[in-house]
Amino acid sequence: MAILPAGTANLFAGNLGIPEDLPAAVRIGLHGRRRRLDLGKLNGEHFAVMAGAGFDGELIRAADRELKGRLGRLAYVWTGLRHVRGELTRTRITVDGDRWFDGEASCVLFGNVGTITGGIPAFDDARPDDGALEIGVSTASGAIDWARTLGRMASGRSEDSTFVRITRGRKVKVRFAEPKTYELDGGARSRTRRLKVRSVPAGLTVCCPDRSATAPTE
Repeated sequence: MAILPAGTANLFAGNLGIPEDLPAAVRIGLHGRRRRLDLGKLNGEHFAVMAGAGFDGELIRAADRELKGRLGRLAYVWTGLRHVRGELTRTRITVDGDRWFDGEASCVLFGNVGTITGGIPAFDDARPDDGALEIGVSTASGAIDWARTLGRMASGRSEDSTFVRITRGRKVKVRFAEPKTYELDGGARSRTRRLKVRSVPAGLTVCCPDRSATAPTE
């Protein structure tokens, strides 16, 4: 697959070092190196960048196509400011058969790459070719909590935040006490109480910049 960045955030392209300059992207598509990358699969649908539920899902749903068309990446900031409450819900997460989290959470994220919605570097050690997914859970519940969390993500390592826990795995099951909106690669889905997620190692071959080019952000 060749990528021509023409969307709102172009997260997949950006994480792989593919420029937004279309002629340059076309050259990479025709002559770049072929790289086998992982995918994620959530409730039967594949994703390449990220998926999530709770605060993340509501943010994506609110940043509809009309708003993103007018404001671009600012749409995520705008909707984030409207949804900073991030209500806490009892959440249970099992990773590769082991209970990893059981408590109140406002957001659950699954990342195949490091930079997610709004250009936030959420998963510092993520690689799209390691056969696993990054899993994050946030317990931030208000404007101050989320400001501290996003500030830590932008200036340091996400896992250093008081409100964030991160791990890595291949198979994940999530159960919410009440239905939550979930999303895949910026597309909102319905509300659900259960998420079933797994990695798909080497599931996609992508045309990428040569190794001698600027190193991709992963």
